[in-house]
Amino acid sequence: MATRTTNKPAAVLTIGYRVIDSPVGPLLVAASERGVHRIVLSERDHEFALRELERRVSPKVVEDSLVTEAIARELGEFFAGERREFSVRSDLSLVEGFTRRVIEALSHIPYGDRWSYGAVAEAIGHPRAHRAVGTACGANPVPLIHPCHRVIRSDGSVGSYGGGEWMKRTLLDLETRR
Repeated sequence: MATRTTNKPAAVLTIGYRVIDSPVGPLLVAASERGVHRIVLSERDHEFALRELERRVSPKVVEDSLVTEAIARELGEFFAGERREFSVRSDLSLVEGFTRRVIEALSHIPYGDRWSYGAVAEAIGHPRAHRAVGTACGANPVPLIHPCHRVIRSDGSVGSYGGGEWMKRTLLDLETRR
């Protein structure tokens, strides 16, 4: 006698998003029950990021303030100088391999500290990969939680940043004033 199996469709992950005001401009935050998927620094990239989430993570991306409430609160506390570490989970499913290792390492840079691209490369066991670290930082889907703004050039200059050099300087200054 043949056994019947019921093929129940897998539940579709819902990703909620909202735009929050910050001292560095409007930030798009997108999260689900798995964690924060995106924090988008540049307003011109908001629509692209939402389409990328639909294409690569889940087709169900909706405006939702409940699922983004915790990250919005923690970002507000960070910008007010009341939070030095984030407790919300991040979901790094948009990155893999070397890039993911770099982004995970960024969480080990203490608030107010600055590491060179070379120091991050050393920390992940690839001491000569400082340029690749810069590229990986540029692909960081959740800046601030994984603080790529704390990574600078070995000569002490700030280097580039997804939100622009002014934003990186603002974030570094915010952390050193507290």
